[in-house]
Amino acid sequence: MRFRDYFKDPAQQIISFELYPPKTAKGMLTLKEQVIPNLVKLGPSYITVTYGAGGSTQGMTLEIASTIRNQFDLESACHLTCVGASKADIEQIVRKISAEGIENIVALRGDTPKGQDRFTTHEDGFGHANELVSHIRSMEGIGEGTGLAVAGYPEKHQEAPSLDEDIENLKRKVDAGADVIITQLFYDNDTFYAYRDKVAAAGIDVPLVPGLMPIQSSHQIQRIASLCGAHLPDPLLEKLEDAGEDDKLATEIGTEQCIEQSNALLASGVTGIHYYVLNRSSQIHRVIRGIDRQNR
Repeated sequence: MRFRDYFKDPAQQIISFELYPPKTAKGMLTLKEQVIPNLVKLGPSYITVTYGAGGSTQGMTLEIASTIRNQFDLESACHLTCVGASKADIEQIVRKISAEGIENIVALRGDTPKGQDRFTTHEDGFGHANELVSHIRSMEGIGEGTGLAVAGYPEKHQEAPSLDEDIENLKRKVDAGADVIITQLFYDNDTFYAYRDKVAAAGIDVPLVPGLMPIQSSHQIQRIASLCGAHLPDPLLEKLEDAGEDDKLATEIGTEQCIEQSNALLASGVTGIHYYVLNRSSQIHRVIRGIDRQNR
């Protein structure tokens, strides 16, 4: 199934996960033998797979996505970015993805490579996600049959001058052919609700799926939040500060916070939730068990 097919029924709320390729062979084995099977048991609609900076683990991304699709019979999606890729490179990757029976791609510009001050467009590539979406859509025999998701930023992309301009960029991605928007992580639902209103006011009518990342440690989440600009509400920040270096306590705080945040979002009528699980299954099991099933 393609992204667009999952969201045809507005009353159905779709749960999905994101994984990333491990850095070691042992990590890859654990992912395939433990993490993926445990996540599949939770009944997600699909699992997306990202890759390292500059496409450093792109081959592993396809391998993991193919494992999910062909060994576990669950829909998957490969992340695909513009970083360091020519049009020919992108076409080759898209055809490889399609050959594995994978019908969905998360199309992104990609982060600025480490050590560079600004994003540099490949001389025969793309500098913006809307160009990537448009090009995939134009690929004969593949483009129209591929589900495409793009990223949305409730607190704006850090390179965008303003939230309004960022939403203009989002509309360009949707107008180019995106089926669904998956948001960057956030911890304040009011921020998402305001963003949802602005997105709708801009004439963007594809499904807007909130992305959530359960907190696992105080240090980890503050680092991630600082990188993507996510605001931590004061009550949550105070709890994490009190937890200090106690990662077990921080995980408990994060689990309860994610359950509460999820239930409030589901009650508000979101089309689903996409969880950034950081290749761990035990915490997300607790989160999913805590979701109000009447909302799903």
